[in-house]
Amino acid sequence: MNLVLKLLAGIFGGILVGLYLPLPAVELLITAKVLVGQLISFTIPLIILFFIASGIAGLPQGSGHLLGKTVGFAYGSTIVAGTLAFLLISAVIPMFDVSTSFHASETSELKGYIDLEIPPLMGVMTALASAFIFGIGISYQNLTSLKSVVDEGRDVIDGLLANVIIPLLPVYIAGVFADMTVAGTVVSTLSTFGIVLVAAVVMHWLWLTFLYVTTGLMLKRSPIELIKNMLPAYVTALGTMSSAATIPVSLRASKSNQVQEEVANFTVPLCATIHLSGSTITIVTCAMAVMFLSPDLAQPTLGTMLPFIFMLGVVMIAAPGAPGGAVMSALGLLSTMLGFGESALALMIALYLAQDSFGTACNVTGDGVIALWVDKFSRQTQTA
Repeated sequence: MNLVLKLLAGIFGGILVGLYLPLPAVELLITAKVLVGQLISFTIPLIILFFIASGIAGLPQGSGHLLGKTVGFAYGSTIVAGTLAFLLISAVIPMFDVSTSFHASETSELKGYIDLEIPPLMGVMTALASAFIFGIGISYQNLTSLKSVVDEGRDVIDGLLANVIIPLLPVYIAGVFADMTVAGTVVSTLSTFGIVLVAAVVMHWLWLTFLYVTTGLMLKRSPIELIKNMLPAYVTALGTMSSAATIPVSLRASKSNQVQEEVANFTVPLCATIHLSGSTITIVTCAMAVMFLSPDLAQPTLGTMLPFIFMLGVVMIAAPGAPGGAVMSALGLLSTMLGFGESALALMIALYLAQDSFGTACNVTGDGVIALWVDKFSRQTQTA
């Protein structure tokens, strides 16, 4: 919550700078924005490379059917959640006045004092392909030394995110909003912020309702009882904004839903890392809102969004655990696949972080459904 407050302070601080301070002060803030933006762009491929390679290489061995089912359910849940979010937002967005637009890529003509470029070491797709090649190779050949390298690389990038980039995001957001204030587009942007955030949270609740009602009916269990048992995990995730910190509560909640202890002990901690359906809903919802309401971006269609959702599902499996880690991992796909510019990416970061606790709560509560289904198939295997 401290990060959310800092983010809000960055937004309104940037607006005040753009409105009332002289242009040299605005250009100084824009300089900070440029420097942080270049650091973010440089880091994106490294996030994808080290986190996905480390995640694949670190998947538990000897778990056979449990591992395959859990990963399959997690990826399938993410894809279905993102697709349903696309369909619902496509149906709802025409009801709003789309003449009010973000103008997400429209900024002032002001330039920073330093025009610095930090080219990434590789492209996003190169990083993704490399991550899969090395992750699978390390796991298959049990290359412990190389696994240590990717694990330590992940720790370095995790430290960079937690100690440098995430704390600097309010400054970055402040620079973006100061730039938009000078350009005269900030009012239309803020007027749509609330609608997008409410839409994302409502989508989380609809998705959880769909999951638990469907699961309850198919497993002949009471959906209300299943949801009630998982409520402590939902509330805990709202407060912690961390799936990992909620694992003890999630474990107890899943066991209350009569999931076998060994299945819960395996599934819940793994899903805390690889299952981010709530985060996917938020990213798809916010991305579509930016695309619909920005005249400079292509309108979202099923043909453009489905490939993005499928790739997003892969990236979410190994997203960093830091606050905002999911959206940081998705920035590369947003820029390369959907054409988002710097201002549009900054809006995505701001929108995502503003509801991060609700997305995390959705992720954690959805883990309970995956545990129920893995438990069902595990029992069938035991009796076969």
